[in-house]
Amino acid sequence: MSTIATRTTNGPAGRRDRRAAATRPRTARPAAGTGPSRGPSLVRTPPRPLPPHHLFAERLLAVLSGERPVHWMLGQTVGKAYDQLIRLAPTTPLRGRGTRPVVRRCGGHRLGTDVVEAFASIAAGEQVRAMAFRLERGPDHRWRCAAVELGTARG
Repeated sequence: MSTIATRTTNGPAGRRDRRAAATRPRTARPAAGTGPSRGPSLVRTPPRPLPPHHLFAERLLAVLSGERPVHWMLGQTVGKAYDQLIRLAPTTPLRGRGTRPVVRRCGGHRLGTDVVEAFASIAAGEQVRAMAFRLERGPDHRWRCAAVELGTARG
């Protein structure tokens, strides 16, 4: 048995046996990921998909700011919504002056299982505009825009 002498004033009490230290009982540790977390989790959860009104707010913004052509929304609209976009889009009412517009806030209210009335505030620099739209889910379970309205600009 090998021992290591350490400098102490107490003599033999200062000696330590390596094997004794190696066989010392250890406290049980929980397996990784099963105990309480002491820092950021290493397991990343996938992001939740955005609700349909958030997706459509971004899509409508892309068309009404001139970033995308109107026909990009052709399969995503029903009823008069496409006609409303054709009338609104050429004036690019949501285009910012030197700043790319972004959806600042978006919310919606379900009127049933297949209808959502939604709103979005669009910011481009100091300018903020309002947009309201209606989504309807068809028999194929796809959401489509049924109406679009923009708030008037304050002068």
